Amino acid sequence: MPESSSQRSATMTTPADQEGIAAHITPSTKAVGFWSAVLATAFSITYIVGQLAEWLGMLGSRGGPASNSTPLGLVVLLTPSLFLGSSFLVLMVSIHHLAAPDKRIWSHTAVVFATAYAVLISIVYFVQLTLVAPRVMRGQVEGIEPFLFVPFDSFLYAVDILGYSFMSVATLFAAPVFAGRGLYRVVRWFLTANGLLLPFIALQMYFHPLIWIAALWAVTFPGSTWALATVFRRVTAAQSGSTGFKA
Repeated sequence: MPESSSQRSATMTTPADQEGIAAHITPSTKAVGFWSAVLATAFSITYIVGQLAEWLGMLGSRGGPASNSTPLGLVVLLTPSLFLGSSFLVLMVSIHHLAAPDKRIWSHTAVVFATAYAVLISIVYFVQLTLVAPRVMRGQVEGIEPFLFVPFDSFLYAVDILGYSFMSVATLFAAPVFAGRGLYRVVRWFLTANGLLLPFIALQMYFHPLIWIAALWAVTFPGSTWALATVFRRVTAAQSGSTGFKA
């Protein structure tokens, strides 16, 4: 018996679907995906520059990863980090809408872990910027000791690395969405590499030198988000609405 048109449409795969990308992508998905990727890249690079300055002792601390930040350091480091949480979550949602139907279980799971990341780090950084930093500037730290952000040795530092562990898991789940070659392969490689940093981020409180391997995040994360911005830009430029594009 010949297939009906509905059966053919149900089994048909477009070139875009074969690359892991949905055949029909709305203008809103393209725009939100592109700009969230650009913002995530900008916020991450701003943080990276600030962290390097902090480790070099240029923001008033003793330098190195184990030193407590000054109020200036908290503002410089945590302000872009706070906005990074929201931009990364929106980027993962955009990837979910970009994904082909058979890939959406991966992208949906990535959104779940990105949500956990965004909630945890937003709590940590908002508390630091609104409660801790002003009190430290006034020299009034009595009573807020449990909320001080002490590298490797504080409650909120543990919460922070848990959040970034969830970010790594999110990128690991997002990677299979991009099944094609070329630019898709680059995106998949960066997302996977960022995900594989998970043990070095999660376990650094037990073995502090792991932070030096975890610091590869400064390459893998902005590499991922910049490559994703390029994907969304090319979708915008190349997709006519009925077919996808080859990266």
